[in-house]
Amino acid sequence: MRAWTLPVLLVLCGSAIAIGLISRGSPGAAAAILLVFVLLAGVNSALVFPRSIGALEAQRRSAADGRPVVYWRPGCKYCLRLRTRLGRSARRAHWVDIWRDPAGAAVVRAANDGNETVPTVVVAGRPHTNPDPEWVREQLPGAV
Repeated sequence: MRAWTLPVLLVLCGSAIAIGLISRGSPGAAAAILLVFVLLAGVNSALVFPRSIGALEAQRRSAADGRPVVYWRPGCKYCLRLRTRLGRSARRAHWVDIWRDPAGAAVVRAANDGNETVPTVVVAGRPHTNPDPEWVREQLPGAV
């Protein structure tokens, strides 16, 4: 549920501002403001990330296919940066939302001295905290 807190708050704030602008006779400005807040909500939601799986399943799949496991959480600007810079190749990694999976959060805490610092990317069993997106792309199967 907390993954949707920020997006919902953004939409509510945008709606409140839009209502205020409409009551003052500025429907065009209201629509523009509401659109900006809805876009911000979308970017800060889980919708822009590949479908998450559980940490245990991600580890099992990674051992079988050699793909990196990316531990992330909604609202994290560094996770969004990684996701954006990977583009379509992001689907070639296994993604674990640590807010939905306690085992994933435990993996991240173990790798980061008890902190839930994300993104944490595990490649061949070795964790890398907030790695360069280009480096992550090179670790993906089929990278050029």
